[in-house]
Amino acid sequence: MRHLFKLDPAKKLPDGATERLVQSGTDGFIIGGSDGLLLEEVQELFRTFSSFGLPVFIEVSDEAMVFPGASEYLIPMVLNTTDVNWLLGAHHKIVKDYGDFIPWPYVLVEGYCILNPDAKAAQLAKANTDLSTEDVAAYASIAENMLKLPIFYVEYSGTFGDVKMLLAARAELVNTKLWYGGGIRTVEQAAQMGKIADVIIVGNILYEDFEQALETVSAVR
Repeated sequence: MRHLFKLDPAKKLPDGATERLVQSGTDGFIIGGSDGLLLEEVQELFRTFSSFGLPVFIEVSDEAMVFPGASEYLIPMVLNTTDVNWLLGAHHKIVKDYGDFIPWPYVLVEGYCILNPDAKAAQLAKANTDLSTEDVAAYASIAENMLKLPIFYVEYSGTFGDVKMLLAARAELVNTKLWYGGGIRTVEQAAQMGKIADVIIVGNILYEDFEQALETVSAVR
């Protein structure tokens, strides 16, 4: 797996987008968002994309994302949060409320490191984004060696990230996969981050320049 498109239930894709996305060569889709999530919109988007055979991951950042049938469920754990709710608090509530129904073999925990202070995700999660490369490396090492997480996700959410930060994380990871998301708007940017990260996630450009978004797949092929 090298490339995923991130779909926001609160945003509208162009007409005819579904088939073109499925045929683009991407490895799958993440359905997720930071705000304005409605269960009906999430379920409709899931039904639309799940019928084509590609993996559809549901990122459970809100209770509106809790419903059965996904290929995998991605559970964000924001490692650089200053609010314990985004580290374990919300997770405790969901497990307490829905624990008997959680398909644990299909759950992947993502160790998020959010680095764009202007991103909604950073503000919502109260992330400390004023980090050095050493800080990012330490969070990556925690994900790999202490928490044994399957994914360490460097998130710039809307702006193109600092390559040095991604390289710092890369140096610490062996078994934990490095995912990168944020500001990928061109093939060149996709290729640059794709040389470092195991998986690149392309999101906002889908709603700004759909044709350009499709081109990003070729960068990691």
